[in-house]
Amino acid sequence: MDPGNNTGISEFQLLGFSEKPELQPLIFGLFLSMYLITVFGNLLIILAVHSDSHLHTPMYFFLTNLSFVDICFTSTTIPKMLWNIQTQSKVITYAGCITQMYFFMLFTGLDMFLLTVMAYDRFVAICHPLHYTVIMNPWLCGLLVLVCWILSVFHSLLHTSMVLRLSFCTEVEIPHFFCELNQMIQLACSDTFLNNMVMYFAAILLAAGPFIGILYSYSKIVSSICGISSAQGKYKAFSTCTSHLSVVSLFYCTSLGVYLSSAATKSSHSNTVASVMYTVVTPMLNPFIYSLRNKDIKEALMRFSRMTTLKGIIVLALKKCP
Repeated sequence: MDPGNNTGISEFQLLGFSEKPELQPLIFGLFLSMYLITVFGNLLIILAVHSDSHLHTPMYFFLTNLSFVDICFTSTTIPKMLWNIQTQSKVITYAGCITQMYFFMLFTGLDMFLLTVMAYDRFVAICHPLHYTVIMNPWLCGLLVLVCWILSVFHSLLHTSMVLRLSFCTEVEIPHFFCELNQMIQLACSDTFLNNMVMYFAAILLAAGPFIGILYSYSKIVSSICGISSAQGKYKAFSTCTSHLSVVSLFYCTSLGVYLSSAATKSSHSNTVASVMYTVVTPMLNPFIYSLRNKDIKEALMRFSRMTTLKGIIVLALKKCP
């Protein structure tokens, strides 16, 4: 089906952060730097875990999946924004907008579900340590990740199919730097009651559900840690959760801040700036949180860097040989 026949338009205008020409190079440089740091940092985590057999455990298996999702998460929005700034164009096609919205919701859902699965992993490790390897076997770990993908795909497909039924007439300017679901619904000139109901119901179910699961897991973890007699044992048990707890706090606090700010103010510019926190800043900080607060990851990164350096020296030596 031709998108234009259904909507009356074939493209949208992404207004971004500012229309001032003198600010565009600054915005481009800032977001390009953050994007490269995000991709490089998360890719480094994946390579370090993959190259170190000591880290082939459920905890780091979920971490590599989270790092991969974070790379994809930022890649759905930032490259298009950078391209628009570079080409001095604000245009995104109707099909491109729908595609961007679909993948953005997909990877947002995956982030939430994976953080919940990681909380369950920490719950089993601390509350049932003797049965950890039996419970968190490779089959279950793979199944949990598969379920996360299935739920996220269906959630994203539901919202995308709901948006496809809407008509867009004359107002084609999106006051954001990417095609966000709520903005799309607000721009529609057809009835959006059903879309709003589905959006709010899904938000309650898919945002509150995982959050409650995380809170339940950590309530059991805290209860088990309090039952440990030695202070050293308490510290060791809690230290395995600090990185994950920091990432969860950062993700949910920034997401909540965005929606509270959007409810408190009608300023689209304020909402756009606030969205940067969970769409760009959080995925960028995740590798630093895990690498700086996790001894195993730091050691794996050091071994990986030494191995990479050694391979580079060997390659250079072989090239010099006659």
